[in-house]
Amino acid sequence: MSKAAKFWDRLAERYSKRPIADMAAYEEKLRITGEYLRPEMRLLEFGCGTGSTALIHAPCVRHIHAIDVSKNMIKIARAKASAMGIKNVTFACTGIDDLELREHSFDMVLGLSILHLLDNWPEVLVRVHRLLKPGGVFVSSTACIGDSMNFLRWILPIGSFLGLIPTIKVFKQSDLLHHLTEAGFEIEHQWQPGKNKAVFIVAKKPADTPFSV
Repeated sequence: MSKAAKFWDRLAERYSKRPIADMAAYEEKLRITGEYLRPEMRLLEFGCGTGSTALIHAPCVRHIHAIDVSKNMIKIARAKASAMGIKNVTFACTGIDDLELREHSFDMVLGLSILHLLDNWPEVLVRVHRLLKPGGVFVSSTACIGDSMNFLRWILPIGSFLGLIPTIKVFKQSDLLHHLTEAGFEIEHQWQPGKNKAVFIVAKKPADTPFSV
């Protein structure tokens, strides 16, 4: 089991009971995402946590494949889905690097509050691009700590080593936009609800992208 999986397994129960810090911002992100959803769509959400967002979007789409490295998070997510009677969300305990799925198989990919927790986040953006169909969209919400607290790049690894916090990568919003563009995305929507808040981005894979890419 990875270090990240162990950390989130320990936190899962408390995490599931924690209130959303900025409900207005969360609801706005749901609203914007909802504008792209269609009944025939297949979605992937990586880093789904306890499944709250996937379950909210489920009635609007055909199917959601939601994954997380924490088995305890997934256990809670499955219990939520069962209690709500939602059957078109599949929860699986895995990471996006270990995911074995055909390329060009999803209409939308969600990566919410997860990219800054991944050591190889630029490579993950390339993987997401490949998983999307031409014309598909990637929706992300990311803490770009480098824009306001760059000094933390020296402190955070200590907390992670001690197991007090998860691995957190420090990069700027400009870095995120650069790597999204490098991966082949076009930015459709970019919004930050306030200073030091996570940046919310809707990035599109161009409809004319060749299937061989």
